Amino acid sequence: MEKLILKKNRLALLGLLLVINGRAQQTAQTFMLPSHYLLYLPEGYDKDTVKKWPLIVFLHGSGQSGDNLDDIKVTGLPRLLEQGKKLPFIIASPQATSAVVGFQVEVLRGLLNDLKKKYRVDDDRVYLTGLSMGGFSTWDFAESHPEEFAAIAPIASGGPLDRIFALRHVPVWCFHGAKDQAVPLHDSQQMVDSLKKYSGDVRLTVYPNANHNSWDTTYSNDSLYRWFLSQKKYTYTQAPIPSDLLKEYAGIYVSRIGADTMRIGNNKLLSTIRTYTTEYLPSSDSSFFNIYDKEVTVEIVFFKDSHGKPLGFWCYDPLNKNLFSRVDSGEKRRK
Repeated sequence: MEKLILKKNRLALLGLLLVINGRAQQTAQTFMLPSHYLLYLPEGYDKDTVKKWPLIVFLHGSGQSGDNLDDIKVTGLPRLLEQGKKLPFIIASPQATSAVVGFQVEVLRGLLNDLKKKYRVDDDRVYLTGLSMGGFSTWDFAESHPEEFAAIAPIASGGPLDRIFALRHVPVWCFHGAKDQAVPLHDSQQMVDSLKKYSGDVRLTVYPNANHNSWDTTYSNDSLYRWFLSQKKYTYTQAPIPSDLLKEYAGIYVSRIGADTMRIGNNKLLSTIRTYTTEYLPSSDSSFFNIYDKEVTVEIVFFKDSHGKPLGFWCYDPLNKNLFSRVDSGEKRRK
């Protein structure tokens, strides 16, 4: 009897769910947070309807947050443009609605994608810069989406250290005042020092007599814009390297989960990480990558001691922007 009652209850519940599902129709909707920004188009943009232009995204400091775009024009790059400065870039300067919330990375990325759709942006030459609060967001945005940028220039700021390896292929030039009392020079210095472990294309310019405002001098110097234009977004391409250099990396490397090997065969770098063996193509004399289904799935970067001896390698997942393994050789690298 109890089983019969339970069965009837289940059937009744199923029938109720079918009725509810039949009545409740789901429709696709879109919600977009409004993003207000200043836009500068370079001279000649309207004359040549085919040419693509480099893009600079500028992020302001906390004092320019709000809902009045004129506030952005009082400092930084927008101030120079308002004064008549001419630059060969499309320049977008978004405004954060609140200094407490600041810039939100995914909103910025949505804006960037929209800019690429609306304007003739050269996707290989997208640059990011910002001052103070905007400088912190420059680090954060670039670390979250390094695949978007050819170079970045954060000013008077710092950023997250736990994802700094994501910028190993993004040239960085940051600026700071030695007498900055709002954001200590140490914040920029530790970012640069941390990034140098993974990248050789990072530098810090320190203005010995500048306080927090180190951006007026920076944006007034045309060397920054020449440097931007000299940078293009990184792409994985195979580079020829000497076979004797490949042999330096052969041997057994030890990880926490066991032995991972690197071996050479017919001038190829083959690796076994865990139980998976694959060939890696050289992109430089210390980094290698493999491709699966047209996507770069793993990047291996060797690191060496002060004498140039390979000590081990880092494993990166470029698709998920994840540093997932460090493998060391140490004293056990003998085979």
